[in-house]
Amino acid sequence: MDLVAGVDIGGTECTVCLGRVDGAGVGLVEERRFATPGSSAEAIDGLCDALESLAKKAPASRVSAIGICCGGPLDTTSGTVLSQPNLPGWDRIDVVTPFRELFGVPVALQNDANACALAEWRWGAGRGLRNLIFLTFGTGMGAGLILEGRLYTGANGMAGEVGHVRLADGGPAGYGKKGSLEGFCSGGGIARLARALAEERLKTGPGPLYSPARDDLPGVTAEKVAEAAVRGDPLAREVFETAAFYLGRGLAMLVDVLNPERIIVGGIYARRCSILEPLTLKALEEEALGRSLEVCKVVPAGLGGKVGTFASLAVALNVMDAEPE
Repeated sequence: MDLVAGVDIGGTECTVCLGRVDGAGVGLVEERRFATPGSSAEAIDGLCDALESLAKKAPASRVSAIGICCGGPLDTTSGTVLSQPNLPGWDRIDVVTPFRELFGVPVALQNDANACALAEWRWGAGRGLRNLIFLTFGTGMGAGLILEGRLYTGANGMAGEVGHVRLADGGPAGYGKKGSLEGFCSGGGIARLARALAEERLKTGPGPLYSPARDDLPGVTAEKVAEAAVRGDPLAREVFETAAFYLGRGLAMLVDVLNPERIIVGGIYARRCSILEPLTLKALEEEALGRSLEVCKVVPAGLGGKVGTFASLAVALNVMDAEPE
């Protein structure tokens, strides 16, 4: 049986994996992870070597397509990483050609949000639908768009950059813009908002969440804030209430403009749905057009923590579907 291969290039870790196509599904055969090397050449060589090693362990099968995931900005037409902020030195690096030349199969590059949207559409919470949106809500906030049964990337691959939209005049910054959707709804944004509120409260006395020592504040993370919110800490709850409110406003914009059947939210939302969902849906219902909202459900990622693993495999299957017979 044919195999598809996935490659994920991250700022701290790289992953290669093989999946076995089985009807409408795909099963993970094996994956290998390693720390991202210091240079793009080392990283690409390491990924090619790792994938070749995995492929040789399955001699009865052949790799039919390869999907590559990487954070943007990207030129997906040429298969080039343009200038990824988490990958210093990766400026206009062609990541597709080395794999195509080594394996002689179709290879495609997509950003994380698009790849996760493809995975959720094929095997997760969006299976069988024609119009859906996937939101990352992790390190950053981006969207992958499946419209009329196909991935929509826009005129030059920049569709779905919803994190850049400004929702308030002030607030934590995301995309270099204060008050943006990513500023409120990302791991970094939540941490920055928590630190700002804590600094403000420290002026009048120690708060229930943080030590009065200002040196402790740089160590605040979204996960620590989430854990405190679950315990009922007032400041942490306020942070998550703010994030939920602006997420609802952002979802309303997407519902009104794109009229999707489903919005799937991964990352922090999927992990902390019990805190975020009620207030997010309340803000969404208050803001969105009723007729558009009545056909749209907002749900956490169906693949859960596995969505990143299957994302690159979904890119591989997508390029196979696009190849002429």
